[in-house]
Amino acid sequence: MTLGQAVAGTVQAVVVYDGRLLLVARHDRWGLPSGTPEPAESAQAAAGRIVYELTGYLVDGSQTLQAPESGRTDAVSAVVCHLLSEAPSEGGSLAPEQLRWAPFAETAGADLPDSVRDYLQGHTPA
Repeated sequence: MTLGQAVAGTVQAVVVYDGRLLLVARHDRWGLPSGTPEPAESAQAAAGRIVYELTGYLVDGSQTLQAPESGRTDAVSAVVCHLLSEAPSEGGSLAPEQLRWAPFAETAGADLPDSVRDYLQGHTPA
């Protein structure tokens, strides 16, 4: 997948900051902020929008870790996002208790794709 190419399916945002991963409450477990891209929206743009709408944090989607096969609407894209604001703005749809900054080592119980686990393992501080 090339940068800026429209994507279908679900986009998951991998927001990392200072050795921690942003997780959101999903049913009975923690997971990545995720949602559906708008028509003609790239995975990177969708990740930034989704994180802002859910949490109020401004992020920049930069690297796609897991790209869906072309044309699949049930596929998942995982996009690494860099935090642009240390504090969320008002208006995120999730309450503060539904957000968690988890150290990479404490993400074992989170619902994460293998590509995200591999990324975190490669970026865990020694």
